[in-house]
Amino acid sequence: MAKLDKGNNRAGVSRRSVLKGGTATLVAGSGMLAAPMVWANNLKDITLQQVGPSYSVYPDIAAQASADLGFKIETQGAWTDALMARVVNQPETVDVADLEFWALSKVWRSKMLHAIETSKIKNWDKMIPLFREGKNFDGSDASRQGILPYEVLYVDGPGETSFAGGATDHATLVPTIYNADTLGIRPDLIGREINSWAELLNPEFAGKAALLNIPQIGIMDAAMAIEARGDFIYGDKGNMTKEEIDRTIDILIAAKKAGQFRAFWSSFDESVNLMASGEVIIQSMWSPAVTAVRTRGIDVSYAPLKEGYRGWGIGMGLMSHLEGLKLEAAYEYLNWILEGWQGSFMAKTGYYSSVPDTAKAALSAAERDFWYEGKPASEDIKDPFGGLQGSVGLVRDGGSFEDRIGNIACWNTVMDEERHMVKRWNEFISS
Repeated sequence: MAKLDKGNNRAGVSRRSVLKGGTATLVAGSGMLAAPMVWANNLKDITLQQVGPSYSVYPDIAAQASADLGFKIETQGAWTDALMARVVNQPETVDVADLEFWALSKVWRSKMLHAIETSKIKNWDKMIPLFREGKNFDGSDASRQGILPYEVLYVDGPGETSFAGGATDHATLVPTIYNADTLGIRPDLIGREINSWAELLNPEFAGKAALLNIPQIGIMDAAMAIEARGDFIYGDKGNMTKEEIDRTIDILIAAKKAGQFRAFWSSFDESVNLMASGEVIIQSMWSPAVTAVRTRGIDVSYAPLKEGYRGWGIGMGLMSHLEGLKLEAAYEYLNWILEGWQGSFMAKTGYYSSVPDTAKAALSAAERDFWYEGKPASEDIKDPFGGLQGSVGLVRDGGSFEDRIGNIACWNTVMDEERHMVKRWNEFISS
């Protein structure tokens, strides 16, 4: 039998051409005939169920993939907590799971996810070093405050429940999108420069500030503000001690009782409406929410702050029940995701692709310059659905891809003292 190369080609015939081809031919010297014919004929019957957060799983992307690949991708929305529960307790309801990297510390040991063979991911070597090596663009080590995706990306092989100490040929997820998060502000209503996380707790904005009500993330934004204000320095904001958690929550309760916070949002739409209405002028925010506010013609900025960004990343995982043709189809979908169409779509929401070269190639020169290079827009900037975000001359907040991703101070996380943290956070919310 002919040798399989890293791109999964056998004697010049790619897996995708076999899967999508209407007929099968005998490959000289390979002895292959029956299996490709059966697989090609059955391809149209394959359906993959992809589940994940709304900012990652878009029906538009699934529709394009289905058209390109010849089998069907169906999508369902589920926030990370709900998805983790499904992965562990209802694994048969998911084929492809879009998981945040910190979630792996909770779900990987369940053995409900495949160890992905990186040799089957043709663009694996084109991923940025942040994921593959845990390195910044300049070769320095990326911040380890919180859960750096690299720390949970590799395992030694199928069946392993612990993460590997370094790069191997098996991965937990295929990294897809990520971003450097910061505070959203209304510059038209604030009227001055905002350059520090400390402003979230500035009494000047009492009754006009909002915080994300997802404990694992909201407390990180709060910690960035508390440390920036100079209250105290955390040993690791991503893995606080009980004492640090208690000090953080006590500060937040005092700020809440003083009237600092207008709201604690837990959904995308809430954050958009709070900012668009002007009820809130500074808050935790996600990039697509900034995009959504801008498409309403409202001035909103995703402020670059001197202390750095809070980083996060999502990857696509394959459920362990996948086998045969369905597993091969799932690998094809992973490869398609990294080919550029999805990356260009997500760029227009403000998110980056783990393989930026293919994403940039699928963008127009003007889009590439704005979203990745930090250059002033040479034409109107639109979201993936054609909505106007900004006009000629607009510059992306924070500048270039390298400037933003190279300045991540901490990562979304699960703390060792998570139960205590969630308990204290709920006390804060209900105080």
